[in-house]
Order: sequence, then structure tokens, then C-alpha cells
Amino acid sequence: MTLKQVLGRARDVLATNSIEDASLEGEILLRQALGIDRVRLYANLKSELSAEQENEFWHLVQRRLSGEPAAYIAGHREFYGLDFLVDRRVLIPRPETELLVEKAIRLAQTHAMATVADIGTGCGAIAISLALNLPRIKIYASDVATDALEVARINCEKHGVAGRIQLLPGDMLAPLPEPVDLILANLPYVTEQEVSTSVLAGFEPLVALNGGSDGLDGIRRLGEQAADKLNPQGGMLLEIGWGQGQAVTNLLRRNFPSASLEIIPDLQGIERVISLRLTPG
Repeated sequence: MTLKQVLGRARDVLATNSIEDASLEGEILLRQALGIDRVRLYANLKSELSAEQENEFWHLVQRRLSGEPAAYIAGHREFYGLDFLVDRRVLIPRPETELLVEKAIRLAQTHAMATVADIGTGCGAIAISLALNLPRIKIYASDVATDALEVARINCEKHGVAGRIQLLPGDMLAPLPEPVDLILANLPYVTEQEVSTSVLAGFEPLVALNGGSDGLDGIRRLGEQAADKLNPQGGMLLEIGWGQGQAVTNLLRRNFPSASLEIIPDLQGIERVISLRLTPG
């Protein structure tokens, strides 16, 4: 069977089993089985797979059909045009989180900013993306899970920013050594009930998924701690889930009554990011 034929068959099998982006996922799994990049794959579509290669590929497809994410099977995931090591120690970076990075870069370009903190950094995708795009800014990246910080450390070294990102073990804002100009956080915002029925809960770390009964436990705690960790006229960018915009705005308003707050939708029009800016007085 040729690479082209096996890709077509895998696409049909994955799609039949309700796997989204079946063509892309089949490609990712075939590249992993063969140990080649995308260019080599499409340059050799007429090549025949050996029996061993075909067996390995269908083994990976079966893992995907069991619910294991393709990013864990492949061991990496692209985010903001960069490639990151990922495994079961960390949450898989989502495309929608790129909006958080985009907004942070724009803020840094229009406001005086020297320090940024990425809370719950996981694999380090947000912090590293910022470090590469904002080379003059000091970046802190914290996570309560030390094994997640080990993945972040590997990714920092991979992208040449290990000397510019300070990885901090600890809960929320507690490990920050100083107030910062901008706090970013993609904290768990999935409710306990949603987590209990999610296939991903069997693979991704629960601590990175479970946001409590209303999905807002982490955001609530962050809001309560942030006043002492933000410089005057500093700000926060928080990723939120569908329909959480008003609830999060209300939570933040209690702790920052005079702050400027904005709900920012993603490209699908879903409320995705809350922007908070402290104002004088």
C-alpha cells in the first residue's frame, strides 16, 4: 500500500469514528510512524510502506481511536507557529489560546511593559511565544506541577530562551518575586461535570482541566491574589470558556472596582479572553 492510499484509508476510518480533522490527524500519525516531516511525506506519496511500517501506523491509529490525543502520540504540538514537546504531564496547547498571546504582544507594543507572568504555564507555550516576540521583557512562568515545569524547561532550551524565562514552582501568584506589569493565565475553566464526561480527562492532567463546580475556581483565586502582584496601571489577560464572560467580569470587578474590563471574542465569536487594565485612582 502506498502512502497516499494509507492516508486515504486512515482518513475514512478516523472520520467514521467522529475524529475531527481526520485528514490532518491521519497525516500526523503517518509522519510519526515513518519518522519524517511533512515535506518528505508529500514528496513520497507514491512510495510503498513496508509491512512493519504499516503495522506501526495502524497501531497509532488504534491509539487515536481509543481517545488518546494525536499530540501525545506524536509527542509534540504546534502553537503560534512553534513546535512544542508535549506529553501527559501537560495540557495540550489549543489554537484558541493563541489569542491570549496576540493580545499580550499588542499590549506590550502600546504600553510601557518590563515584566510579564504566565500563570499555570504547562509546557511553556505562552511564555516562550512571548519571549521570542518580546525579547526585551522579563518573563516569569509558574506552575503548581513540578513535572509540568520540567516539560517547560525542555521547551525553553529547545527554543533558546532558557536564560530569559524564570520558571517558578508554586501555586498561582505565590512564587512571583515581584509585582509585574502583565499577568497572563489560561487556567482550568472546565466544570467538574464536564471533566467527568470528557474523553480527554483520561489522558490530560486533571489539575489542568478541572475548574471546579462552575469552572471558575482558579480564576476566582487569581483575582483575589492579583492586587498585590500587579504594578500600578498593570493588567491581566485571562482565557475563559464559552459563556463565562459576564461571570468572570463580575468576579474581577469585586477585586478591581475601578479597573477597565473588556471581553474579547475569538474568530468564531466566542467570548475567549478577559482583558483587565488598572487605571489611576
